[in-house]
Amino acid sequence: MELGQLEAFVQVARLGSFSRAAEALFLTQPSVTARIQTLEKDLGEELFDRGGRTIKLSDAGTVFLAYAERALKEVQESRDALESLRNAALGNLRIGSALTISAYVLPRLLKAFRSCYPGVAVSVRTGRSDHVMDMVLADDAQVGLVRGLYHPELETVHLYDDQVVLVTHPGHEFAAKGCAPIEDVGRQPLIFFDKGSSYHGLIHGYFRDAGIVPTHSMELDSMEATKKMVEEGLGIAILPRVSVEREIDLGLLKEVAVTGAEPLKRPIALITRRNRRHSRPVRAFIELLQAGLRTDNQDGMQVKHLHSGSMHAPAARYPSKVQRTHENAG
Repeated sequence: MELGQLEAFVQVARLGSFSRAAEALFLTQPSVTARIQTLEKDLGEELFDRGGRTIKLSDAGTVFLAYAERALKEVQESRDALESLRNAALGNLRIGSALTISAYVLPRLLKAFRSCYPGVAVSVRTGRSDHVMDMVLADDAQVGLVRGLYHPELETVHLYDDQVVLVTHPGHEFAAKGCAPIEDVGRQPLIFFDKGSSYHGLIHGYFRDAGIVPTHSMELDSMEATKKMVEEGLGIAILPRVSVEREIDLGLLKEVAVTGAEPLKRPIALITRRNRRHSRPVRAFIELLQAGLRTDNQDGMQVKHLHSGSMHAPAARYPSKVQRTHENAG
């Protein structure tokens, strides 16, 4: 049984004529007749009563018509679904993300993505960058957002440089000056977070390169808790700027430039499987990342300027589903 046979049968049944069915299908009448005869032979039943000048459905044809119409409808719906998937309107997107990126960068990206592709079901898993790399290698995630990592089986694309800045309470002496020598920073009570994270090693290396042993005030396992401690004036901290943008804008924290040392930053990258054909939703998300995250020598990461108007996609009919799974990460 072939699709063309079902189409010929349904058209003859609806139009009551082999010739009119042939015109509707852009076929010759003998071709339509042959398709019907082959279908009847396959089913072992005559589908039409051919007596007289009119064509009428037989009892078997009447029963079979509903199933044939349903089958053709299902085929058309499947074609529509595939077409939507090709246009990235539907499908699945599995993202692995370092925790800081997931918390402070990804929400704005997904807001823009979702406004254009509301039918795509999105899942987000978080972890340390090396854990995210494992997710991508295991195909648990289609894309990964991590600090700059390299692996022979992965494509790594630089997205932006993550600025890491000194923040203090607005009433701190550094805040009034707007800057402080790195030697003076090292003598202040510093609050560190998450000893196992890459930021911890980056910040300690920052002081080590300057020949300074920093003063430890306290150590926490949460970036949010670290910010709250600084807000209460319990110390100062060096944190990713993207994590403190809101507090700086609200006047809860003050960014202070550090003199006598190079600005602290680390590269953030997109990782995907090498030589892997990506689905339309994945390609659309990658295009969004490359358009919305860019490095600016003065202002750093520009994700806040991203808006859905810069993206174009066909409307989708289904609501978006976003799931998040937290893992031990930093």
